[in-house]
Amino acid sequence: MAGNDPLSDALAGLDNAEDVGHLEYTVQPASNIIGSTLEVLYDSGYVGGFEFVDDGRAGTFEVELKGAINECGAVKPRYSVAADGYEKWEKRFLPARDYGALIVTTSHGVMSHYEAREAGIGGQVIAYVY
Repeated sequence: MAGNDPLSDALAGLDNAEDVGHLEYTVQPASNIIGSTLEVLYDSGYVGGFEFVDDGRAGTFEVELKGAINECGAVKPRYSVAADGYEKWEKRFLPARDYGALIVTTSHGVMSHYEAREAGIGGQVIAYVY
């Protein structure tokens, strides 16, 4: 069965690997959006680190897990959000206010909703993690 959404497959794999207690996980295939999402997860403290491995095809990401992810997943469809509209999506996808993070793609790149709110820019919600 072919994966139609690599970001969703990567986040589901990370969530499953965390649930069973693995210390690392290989995300395959690699893409720019997955790399940017992993960077946000690293900056937020949910993963210990990650490294791109070029295998001659699409490449892979070797992700070091910390056991900090309770749940993560992709948001489908990708909802548009205004600069002042993040609270609505926090209520929908996160268990409590200021607990976890929404991952948002903006015109300034992929970032957490905290950074986007602080910069005063909107975008599209692509994932959540807590």
